[in-house]
Amino acid sequence: MDLNSILANITEMLKRLIGENIDFQIFTHPRLGHIIADRTQIEQVFMNIVINARDAMPKGGKLTIETQNVLLDAEYVDEHIVVAPGRYVLVAVSDTGTGMEEAVRLRIFDPFFTTKDEGKGTGLGLSTVYGIVKQSNGYIWVYSEKGRGTTFKIYLPRVDEPIIDEPKPHRDHMNAFAGTETILLVDDNEFIRNALRASLEMRGYHVLQANGGKEAAELGQGLSGPLHLLITDVIMPGMDGWALAQHLEANHPQVKVILISGYTEETITSQKMLKPGISFLSKPFSIEVLLRKIRELLDAPA
Repeated sequence: MDLNSILANITEMLKRLIGENIDFQIFTHPRLGHIIADRTQIEQVFMNIVINARDAMPKGGKLTIETQNVLLDAEYVDEHIVVAPGRYVLVAVSDTGTGMEEAVRLRIFDPFFTTKDEGKGTGLGLSTVYGIVKQSNGYIWVYSEKGRGTTFKIYLPRVDEPIIDEPKPHRDHMNAFAGTETILLVDDNEFIRNALRASLEMRGYHVLQANGGKEAAELGQGLSGPLHLLITDVIMPGMDGWALAQHLEANHPQVKVILISGYTEETITSQKMLKPGISFLSKPFSIEVLLRKIRELLDAPA
């Protein structure tokens, strides 16, 4: 594939993810070599790194993406032992954010490691990036200093094969389901909660999470900004999902709700839990079904 074309296809979505207070620039090599990789996974790499850059610049800054052809010679390999010498396509993503200390830099690709506050990060984004890069036979390095920003450099093997996976110009699934709204995710099953949160954050949503109704109610009450959507399990210890939704409406009257449960829709409907602005999904459901339902609710008139 042509990495420049992939980047061009998601540029508008990336701009929506970072907001207007960040100066976003892209510099691409006009004769960039081809790579062998999965297009959807490469899009995930861009999205995850850009979201991390955005979060590192809460007051604004500059974000730059560059592509170029590089030759990693013996000297470079001597300094980076795990790298094989050869021709590569380089993607560099740089921000002027808060940067990180060395101890943090050494752990950023560890699964579930995060420096974000409780409820604001899963620690899965950069570990996903690392896995995709390695699966594509590439290498990733991060350069950062506290207070001086961060640069990610991704090296993917350059090949001479012709393009066979040209991206389509229309909005694909990731573009169509992306958003920047604030979602409160509530489920007492940690595995389900973390999996859903990772998928939502990957598409740009700001996700708060709680393991029960009481914790979620406190989060919602302390939230100064808007809460656009509540996704909650119905049956939970203490405050159930339906009671939580009613409680949150006091401070967030425009919030929309998706109830999720192992029970069937017929059972939930018979208990008169559904009304306008509230949708229901029966477990198990695919992430695509959830993402489609989210956009249907958020894009509908108030």
